[in-house]
Amino acid sequence: MNLALAADWLTTYGGAEHVIAEFLHMFPNAPLFTTVMKKSALGGLTPDIRVSKLQKWYELIGNHQVLLPWMPRAIESLDLRDYDVVLSSSHAVGKGVIVEPSTLHICYCHTPVRYAWEMEEEYLRDFRVPKMLKKTIKRELAKIRRWDLTSAKRVDFYIANSTTTQERIKRIYNRESIVLSPPVDERFFATSHKLPATSYFLAVCRLVPYKRIDLLIQVANELKLPLKIAGRGQDEARLRAMAGDTVEFLGFVPEEKLPELYANAKAFLFPQYEDAGVVLLEAQASGTPVIAFDAGGAKDLLKDGETGIFFAEQTTDSLKDALERFQSHTWDREKIRSHARAFSQTIFREKLKRIIEEAYGKFRAGEFRRDIFPLPEGEG
Repeated sequence: MNLALAADWLTTYGGAEHVIAEFLHMFPNAPLFTTVMKKSALGGLTPDIRVSKLQKWYELIGNHQVLLPWMPRAIESLDLRDYDVVLSSSHAVGKGVIVEPSTLHICYCHTPVRYAWEMEEEYLRDFRVPKMLKKTIKRELAKIRRWDLTSAKRVDFYIANSTTTQERIKRIYNRESIVLSPPVDERFFATSHKLPATSYFLAVCRLVPYKRIDLLIQVANELKLPLKIAGRGQDEARLRAMAGDTVEFLGFVPEEKLPELYANAKAFLFPQYEDAGVVLLEAQASGTPVIAFDAGGAKDLLKDGETGIFFAEQTTDSLKDALERFQSHTWDREKIRSHARAFSQTIFREKLKRIIEEAYGKFRAGEFRRDIFPLPEGEG
């Protein structure tokens, strides 16, 4: 089949880009269409990337969020004629590409647009939007919501990255989907863990308010826990100011150094509400137990009492209770690693290949229906 890939934008290398890298491994000759890109931020992810006319504005402004009101038109302007299948990666506008009636559009959905549907106030607060601009931005978000519902109908088949996203796709778009969790890189399974005597607790993420790293720092300060934080972001200055002597900021950590960082941690801390969370899998693949907020994609990826501990509320008391339970438990690191193998790159690729081939076969045979697509054996 002649296949093309589509993505919202490519301005950083995060969870969605890790999934796109898997798409490119499976389909190395496929062009990748997107609205804007920042090549220097993509590492090795530099295939045949085709951008919209917004690219020149992005290069001038250097901020893709400012361009959000023009993103729908930009994604629709991309020329995707002459392809049999389009596989889109979408957490915002990626699913809005326009394809020919003879083209099958499969969307790997990371979430319906969270800042338009469920986290409007949080995003306005986190990005420190001035009060004078809030009404204007809210009007633009209302337009995004209307466009989002319209463009959702263009997708033939949805793949959700978690049961949380699957529920949102059903509730917001009234569409069915199947769940395929994001993959964890094989290199994390090869790491040996040596737990030094001064073992630390670890968090790896962008430093933005909704990730709730402030909660980890508060508890680390109170309990004098050794805490390492890897990542950068707009909230870094505030977090550094509140951190005590036992908290260490590592800044940006190169991909090749992450496995050892995970493997030598006493536990990986995940206080945020995320739709999926590939870092949870990276920690477990490294044999490291996880302490996670009991919500979102973490519920799909973590076995409470076996590969980690859940805490019920984003409060210091709830997290401290989880830490106490964690300390009293004996953890089998090989069992934790074994659990993560179900989410390996190899298994992800096999499942996705089967999904695409089955959908395309039915589509070509005229047997495909958007509202009913039988799940491949073992899926769901």
